[in-house]
Amino acid sequence: MYNKTETMTIIQFLQQQLEQEGNTTRRMLQRIPDDKLDWQPHEKSMTIKRLASHIAELPTWIGMVLHTDELDFENNPYQPVDITSTAQLLEFFEKNLAEGKAQLVGAKEEVLDKIWTLRSGANIFSAEPKVAVMRMALSQIIHHRAQLGVYLRLLDVPIPGSYGPSADENNF
Repeated sequence: MYNKTETMTIIQFLQQQLEQEGNTTRRMLQRIPDDKLDWQPHEKSMTIKRLASHIAELPTWIGMVLHTDELDFENNPYQPVDITSTAQLLEFFEKNLAEGKAQLVGAKEEVLDKIWTLRSGANIFSAEPKVAVMRMALSQIIHHRAQLGVYLRLLDVPIPGSYGPSADENNF
């Protein structure tokens, strides 16, 4: 718990947020039924497997952003992991979450102001300070977790609360 009398560094804030969002994300991922991994609500939507795998891989962006200056999709084509069960998904998530947390241990604040670029060859999508990219990675976890919540709601799977109880929890 944050003590108001202490000044929190940006790294400490990122560690706190990754811990909190990791706990919430774990509860959501645990709800995915094994027999619905290939389900998608619309032909333009990702399958649950693809969406959940993306959520589970996002903590790895912490280390990537800290230790590189860019991601060039042209030179690093995306290779999604093939998840075949919720248990395998959770293992993948826990490994990546631990990696993201470990990358923040000993990270230096001065690195956070350096520019990090997302591109595909000459086409630059963004060039922002590393701290902004890490915030975006956390926001992507939250965004896609909410998207997963809609998928699960459409499948009539009870949704866990994120920042308080959900409509499926008795204390709401």
